Amino acid sequence: MPIAEIISVGTELLFGEIVDSNAAFLARELGARGLTLHHKSVVGDNLGRLQAAIERALDRADLLILGGGLGPTDDDLTREAIAAALNETPQVDGAQLTHLRGLFEARGRAMPDTNRKQAWLIPSAEALPNPVGTAPGWFVRTTWNGQPRLIVALPGPPREMRRMWTEQVLPRLPRPTTALEHVTVHTHGIGESLIAERLGHLTRQANPSVATYARLTGVDVRVAASAPTPDEARALLAPVLDEVRGLLREWTWGEDDQTLAGTVQDALAGRTLGVIEAGSAGVLCTLLADQPGFLDAAVTQDHRRLITLGLTPVTLQGDGLVSEAGARELAAGAREHLGADLGLAVVVCTSGEGAGRAHVALSDGARVAVAGVNWPGDPAQLRERAAVAALALAARTLPGWTA
Repeated sequence: MPIAEIISVGTELLFGEIVDSNAAFLARELGARGLTLHHKSVVGDNLGRLQAAIERALDRADLLILGGGLGPTDDDLTREAIAAALNETPQVDGAQLTHLRGLFEARGRAMPDTNRKQAWLIPSAEALPNPVGTAPGWFVRTTWNGQPRLIVALPGPPREMRRMWTEQVLPRLPRPTTALEHVTVHTHGIGESLIAERLGHLTRQANPSVATYARLTGVDVRVAASAPTPDEARALLAPVLDEVRGLLREWTWGEDDQTLAGTVQDALAGRTLGVIEAGSAGVLCTLLADQPGFLDAAVTQDHRRLITLGLTPVTLQGDGLVSEAGARELAAGAREHLGADLGLAVVVCTSGEGAGRAHVALSDGARVAVAGVNWPGDPAQLRERAAVAALALAARTLPGWTA
């Protein structure tokens, strides 16, 4: 299976001033196409260090992708580093220079002389057009220690990089010699170590592979298989995937591109949902914002307002707002007072004696489902976990509640 490597270029990435979303995108793209990614690295704007990183990558990878460093300034050094590693001399390409000048003239500006370097090419490089920016990419076909190698240089801005990758790079990449099939199972309510214990030997085998990843919405389990053809890969994947699904059925809420909010929307089956949040700062509403079944919401910690929404003074004085009883009453109130078919409530305590506790409840008028969260520490993290717990409760419960 071909091996790939990614080098993200830029001191701003190295120091954390910009989040490297490009490398994450490219890693997913490579995996989806049967390429094995062994290394990802970030290198600052230093010619010597970048050249050394390129040379190390070419020793071990069939495909090297560099992101960033294609601008016109002195600290944009990706072209220079590739040329130095391959011992080739860059020259201004006339067609690229004409294109760049045309871009500036179309905007009523004269092209600065510093932009000439963006028209550079080395003999082994092919220019990759950039329809939404001034920095062309490079597609380099070369050999290294007698082995064929591909080098792709992409611009740093994500909008430019993703379009160039899709339109220019993918058509030029050789078709993979192996097929990779994978499915990601989404779970909630069970920890990563418990999943690994439950899956047992499955997580220790190589092909198909079974790996766990902690996410905000729970733990993902990725099952992947590779084989010479897609049909063979699917046949290899199927029995292991079925076993994983069976072992984790109790905690599973979706697979692959499904989102937790989208799963709740599907489970509503045409019904509407009202939400009351107390102490979670509207995090649940934000997660539900794009779902058409989300009818209305109230976000408040004011006790007088909450009493008008269904919280009883008896519960407030006895159990307190952040209690199972409080969540139950507000879930019923979300349905009744917001005019929805179903009510979902979350109550969160981020300070004081009960800090770290939250309760969520779902009501359809006749039935109530509840869940609790205990996560002392960062208030923002507690709010997120409480909102996710509310969605997970709805995703697990609603399929069994017919309209």
